Amino acid sequence: MSATPSDLVMRLRKLDCCAVSDALDQLKLGGVVTGLLQQGSGAGHIAGRAITVKLGVGVPHEGPPKHLGATAIEIGGPDDVIVIEQRSGVEAGSWGGLLSLGAKVKGIAGVVAHGPVRDIDQAIEMGFPIFASATTSRTARGRIVEIATNVPVSIGDVTVSPADYVLADRSAVIFIGASDIERVLAAAERIAAKEEAMAKAILAGQPIGTVMGASYEHMLK
Repeated sequence: MSATPSDLVMRLRKLDCCAVSDALDQLKLGGVVTGLLQQGSGAGHIAGRAITVKLGVGVPHEGPPKHLGATAIEIGGPDDVIVIEQRSGVEAGSWGGLLSLGAKVKGIAGVVAHGPVRDIDQAIEMGFPIFASATTSRTARGRIVEIATNVPVSIGDVTVSPADYVLADRSAVIFIGASDIERVLAAAERIAAKEEAMAKAILAGQPIGTVMGASYEHMLK
């Protein structure tokens, strides 16, 4: 029986970004974004599937007025990470304190934002993880709007589609396409197991130069 998305998220949660980055190198895939630092508190490590939000200037999505990010929270849950593009050039928060509270109540794993976020002290107090490129106090009101939810967005130099897989920790944020997730997980798990064996060898007293010689240098081949 094939693995469910929840099963795959559970496996991804057990890995760190460095092991997954090595796996992407081995498979000649992209997806790594650096410079999105953890701004909130709580888990320094989150994983899930992307619910994407595209923000910008101009006309919001059709229908009754709705606060940016609200739709993503309403459809999200514990296996989800909200991924926001706010690359308008306008300094305005793409995420705020009440949104963090709403996402926390829904059990959403966290937020990744290419753009400014605000109310970070509130996110820290409630232990809600946020990774973002900047912080601000400036409101989105009158500055930016939500263009759409669950459309492709640009984060760093990566295009992220709805339901892509997301892993974030203090080293990087990584996005993995749904079509690649199983082979990336398999490669990353092999790499993590090899590194664990090498760590045990170091703890057992083997010289680090021996442990980190050919075995480490050729590990991705």
